[in-house]
Amino acid sequence: MKKYISLAVFLLAVFSAHPQGISSIQQRKLAQALSAISGMYVDTINDKKIIESTIRGVLEELDPHSTYIPKEEVQRMHEPLEGSFDGIGVQFQIIKDTINVVQTVSGTPAEKVGVLPGDKIVYIENESVAGIKIQNTDVFKRLRGKRGTPVNIRVKRGNAAELIDFKIIRDKIPIYSVDASYMLTDKIGYIKINSFGSTTTEEFNKALKTLKSKGMKDLVISLERNGGGFLKTSIELADELLPAKQLIVYTEGLNAPRTEAKATAAGNFESGRVVILIDEFSASASEILSGAVQDWDRGVLIGRRTFGKGLVQREVSLADGSMMRLTVARYYTPTGRSIQKPYVNGGAKDYNKDLEERFEKGEMMHPDSIHFPDSLKFNTLTANRTVYGGGGIMPDIFIPMDTTENTLYHRRIVGKGVVNSTMIEYLNINRDELRKKYPSFDAFNKNYEADESLLKILIDNAEKEGIKPDEKDFNRSKRVIKIQLKAMIANDLWGLNEYYEVINSDNKSLQKAVEILNTKGAYDKMLGKKK
Repeated sequence: MKKYISLAVFLLAVFSAHPQGISSIQQRKLAQALSAISGMYVDTINDKKIIESTIRGVLEELDPHSTYIPKEEVQRMHEPLEGSFDGIGVQFQIIKDTINVVQTVSGTPAEKVGVLPGDKIVYIENESVAGIKIQNTDVFKRLRGKRGTPVNIRVKRGNAAELIDFKIIRDKIPIYSVDASYMLTDKIGYIKINSFGSTTTEEFNKALKTLKSKGMKDLVISLERNGGGFLKTSIELADELLPAKQLIVYTEGLNAPRTEAKATAAGNFESGRVVILIDEFSASASEILSGAVQDWDRGVLIGRRTFGKGLVQREVSLADGSMMRLTVARYYTPTGRSIQKPYVNGGAKDYNKDLEERFEKGEMMHPDSIHFPDSLKFNTLTANRTVYGGGGIMPDIFIPMDTTENTLYHRRIVGKGVVNSTMIEYLNINRDELRKKYPSFDAFNKNYEADESLLKILIDNAEKEGIKPDEKDFNRSKRVIKIQLKAMIANDLWGLNEYYEVINSDNKSLQKAVEILNTKGAYDKMLGKKK
C-alpha cells in the first residue's frame, strides 16, 4: 500500500508546482487518510481499486478530457491511431447472438483463406461462440493475437449443412483513416477522413495523387464525424493546404509556454479550391485543420458547428503500466480563437449533454439559434471576415440536420441490426446474381434500387425481432432505408469507397459543396475575394 500512497502524493505534487496547484497541507491530508485506511480499516483493502478511484476523482475535478486509463486498456487505446493491429482481418457484427462476418479486409489472412462476408463464426478453437451471449470484447480476445500465430474457426455459410473449417495465421492488419476518395465531377475530388492517425498524411497524399491524375482541380474534404487524433497529423494535413510560414495552430497553458506550428513550403495542394465538411462530431484535430483553413480564408467550411474540444493532453505513464491523460494546454487557431467549449469544475456530466442541448435549443436546425457575444468575435487574416471563438468552429455555410425522414421505426430496425442482417441474408442468396447483373459499380450505382421484395423481407425480419410494422413510419423513412441497403450491398460487392459514393447521394453538405464549386463566383464571394 505504501507505494500507492507515494504514487498518489506524487500525482498531487504535479499540480502543486504552480500557484493554482494543491497545497502541501492538502497533499499531506490525502497521504494521512490513505495511511489510516491502510493501517486501521476493519477488512482487507483492495489498494489498486482505492488508488485508481483517487486518481479518477482528482482528474474528474479538473476538466472533461483529463482521464485515467487502466493498464489493460493502454495498448488497445492506441490501436485506432497507430494504424495497425495483429489479427485475421474481418469486420464483424453480433446479430441474434451470432458472430456475422460483415467484411473481410482486402489482402488480409481471412480473405486469403476464403472467409466471406455473410459467414457466421460458430466455433473458435473448437469452442462454441454462438448462442452464449458473447460480447465484442470477447471476440477481439479470441481472434486477435500475436502475428504468426494460428487461430482455428468454423463457419456456417448460407444454408449449407456442414460447417467450413479455416486455419488462419494472424498477421498485421492495417487500420485506414481515409475511408473514401473519388471524383464527384470531372474536376471535383472528394476525400473522407475518419481520424487523424499515424498513417493519415500518407493515405491523404496517396488519394490526392490519384485524384489529380483523374483531373481534379478542386477538393472537398469530409471531416464529418471525425473525432480527431494526433495533433502532429492535423498540422501535417494543414501544411498540405497552406503556403509556407502561415501559422496553423498554437498551444499555450499555465505551465506550457506558447508553442507554434507553421506551414512549410512542401504542400501538395496549396492552390486548388477547398471545401471542408464539418458537423457536431468533428472534434480536436478536425477543428485545428478546419480552423486554420477558415482563419486564412483558404477554403469554405460547410455543415454545423463542431464539437469544441480544444484542450491538449499529455500522456503520463504510471508505475503499474497504467496511464493518465492530463490536460496541459489549450489549442488556439491562427486568429487566436479558443476551440474549447465552456466547462465548470470538471463538468463532465453537463459537458457531455452539450450536443443534446444544442438539439433542444434548435441549433441543429436553425443557425439563428446560436448567439455569440462580441468578445468572441474575430476577423480572418486575409479577407477580414467575421468568425467566432468560444466553442467549436462555426461553418461558413450552415446545413441544418435533416430529421424529416427520421422515425422511431427506422431507429429501431437499425439499432437492432435488422437492416444489416437483412442485407447479409439477401446477399447470401443473391451475391452471384448481382455480380453478373452489375459487372461494374457504375452500372450498379446507376441502375440498382432495393425492390419491394427486399423491403418485405426487412419488415418481416423486424417483426421477428419484436418490432411491429408501422406503415406510416416505414413510408416516411423508406427512401433512406433503400439508400442504406444499397450502400451496404455496394460495400460488400466492392468496398468502402463505393459505400460512400452511394450513401453520399443523401449528404446535403456535400451537395452544397458541389453547388458552391460549380456556381460561377460563389466560392470567391464566400471568401470575400474581389474579382
